[in-house]
Amino acid sequence: MDTTQYLDVFIDESNEHIEVLYKKLLELEKSPNEKAIIEEIFRAAHTLKGMSATMGFSDLATITHTLENVFDAIRYDRVTVQSEMIDLLVDTVDILNSMVEDIANGGKGAHEVDSIVSKLETIETGVAAANETTQEVKQDIESEIHHISSDLDEFEISILNESHERGFSNFEITVQLREDCLLKGARVFMVFEVLEQLGEVIKSNPTVNDLEEENFESSFTVILVSEHPEKEIGEKIKKVSEIETVTIHQFSVSNYREKKEEQKDSTTEEKNQLVNTKKQQSSRADNDTTKSSQHKTIRVNIEKLDVLMNLFEELIIDRGRLEQISTDLQNNELQDTVERMSRVSSNLQNVILTMRMVPIDQVFSRFPRMVRKLARDLHKQVDIEIIGADTELDRTVIDEIGDPIVHLLRNAIDHGIETPEERLRKGKPEKGTITLEAFHSGNHVFIEITDDGAGINKEKVLNKALSNGILSEREVTGLTDQQIYELIMESGFSTAEKISDISGRGVGLDVVKNTIESLGGNISIDSTLDKGSVFSIQLPLTLTIISVLLVELNQEKFAIPLSSIIETAIISKEQILSAHHKKVIDFRGKVIPLVNLKEVFDIPKENDEEEYTSIVIVKKGDKLAALVVDAFIGQQEVVLKSLGSYLTNTFAISGATILGDGEVSLIIDSNAIIK
Repeated sequence: MDTTQYLDVFIDESNEHIEVLYKKLLELEKSPNEKAIIEEIFRAAHTLKGMSATMGFSDLATITHTLENVFDAIRYDRVTVQSEMIDLLVDTVDILNSMVEDIANGGKGAHEVDSIVSKLETIETGVAAANETTQEVKQDIESEIHHISSDLDEFEISILNESHERGFSNFEITVQLREDCLLKGARVFMVFEVLEQLGEVIKSNPTVNDLEEENFESSFTVILVSEHPEKEIGEKIKKVSEIETVTIHQFSVSNYREKKEEQKDSTTEEKNQLVNTKKQQSSRADNDTTKSSQHKTIRVNIEKLDVLMNLFEELIIDRGRLEQISTDLQNNELQDTVERMSRVSSNLQNVILTMRMVPIDQVFSRFPRMVRKLARDLHKQVDIEIIGADTELDRTVIDEIGDPIVHLLRNAIDHGIETPEERLRKGKPEKGTITLEAFHSGNHVFIEITDDGAGINKEKVLNKALSNGILSEREVTGLTDQQIYELIMESGFSTAEKISDISGRGVGLDVVKNTIESLGGNISIDSTLDKGSVFSIQLPLTLTIISVLLVELNQEKFAIPLSSIIETAIISKEQILSAHHKKVIDFRGKVIPLVNLKEVFDIPKENDEEEYTSIVIVKKGDKLAALVVDAFIGQQEVVLKSLGSYLTNTFAISGATILGDGEVSLIIDSNAIIK
């Protein structure tokens, strides 16, 4: 069978299952007796094994098969979870991850499997043979309750009784898929389409949710109410491809009740435990069935979304052009049409931007295992708590934000969190805690990395800044605590007395700061000595379409992002003051610098003798500046375009946009000006 057409789906789904394995293994370390976690790990390993075998990646299938055996032993209490075991299992998933990456890069996912398989087998050495009888009992019970393991409720029983009285037939249908069946969920969907044409499905086992998620072996059972004959039903189901067998029996409510009574009288403790486990799982899945079935999804290549976004950006430019033309012509019908087009395109913009939004969990999910490994390497005890992982960000921002957060977490572990001995001396718990939180606020997403470690020593930071020449003695006066803390993000700054191979607080933080600012965001720091530190990152929701204020400089149009603007104002010349040979103004009791954009961009000055001056107050963190412009034009949504590789070092310009009249307007980077 040619499986190349399924390769992309295989890689995507394998990565999802590997992510589940990573996440649940770390949860298992904290809750080693939680059966639900063990079951999820087993299902992920089992599904990955089946997919790998079908696609012909034998090494991947061998390792996942052994991993599946380990968790089969764990879930039936033949093996007890221990911390050392988790280390080996996480290492195993690392190997699986590297193998899938190799396949994604065109390789075969080959790996020397004997060593890792041998280590995994030592976990369950000697237990399998000694527990053959228990395993057989377990299989017998699973077989017995497979048909309808989740109880029929009184409503379902009444439907079946009424259908029987009205001359309909109640069938219990078991469908067995072929072992080499690909995309089991798709086959189940096709079978259900056939069944719904023949009658009404009253119950399914596994549940609809599990069937959609492919959380089943290779067979499933349904109860169908139909007026069609048994033979016709069987023939129509068999027309669906990749089906091995279809077994149909008449379903009797009275016989069902008798079997349930017999199960209640059973004296085998293991039976009862297993049935209860099955009921709990079925109940949880049933609760999610309605919700899940209402949210159908489809995989779309991200490149197609990028193409769609580019086309929409061109539409935005043309929309602006039409708005300009309709204003110039003053044609009522044209203006009405353009207004309607603006409303529709705004709705379309929201839909497209939503499609590009992905949960930040895609970045956050890899951090718990990284924190766990670094803490062990540094002989520290660290817990990480993740809050708001479902917060969504544009994919372009997601792609860039991972590395800065990695660096901040490394610093928090290496320099922030103290050793267990030192924490005990300070009266703290042995285990340190890092909290990683994401949340929306307006048109921004905030990410906060908080640790309960040593904090930042202000005196040490100031002394280092002075010795490195970053500050002069005069500049130290009047610095706020936050401004002192942010000195650690200056280039080449480090307070670490001994730099490890992980990093010291301040090593490379200038790169973190530059990366975040290049995304249109900013980072701030707060800290309390011996209590901990908070690094707060502010990011825009999207980078491609932004709201700006258009301003004029010598009849040239410039754009300033609204996210940086506090307010606009018109001031008289009497309000302009001088401090340290520089122009400043008093803004709400705070002295802020006055920056003439004509001087910044070397634009010839005209009409400088006017009595009033238009200014735009912009912010960067807690710093403010007043930008002098000739006039305000108005607010507009524009498409941010790069200046290209030839203009990478243009000062205080982050990009350009095409306006409705066809003019190109440069977008001002106010962060660079304040800096």
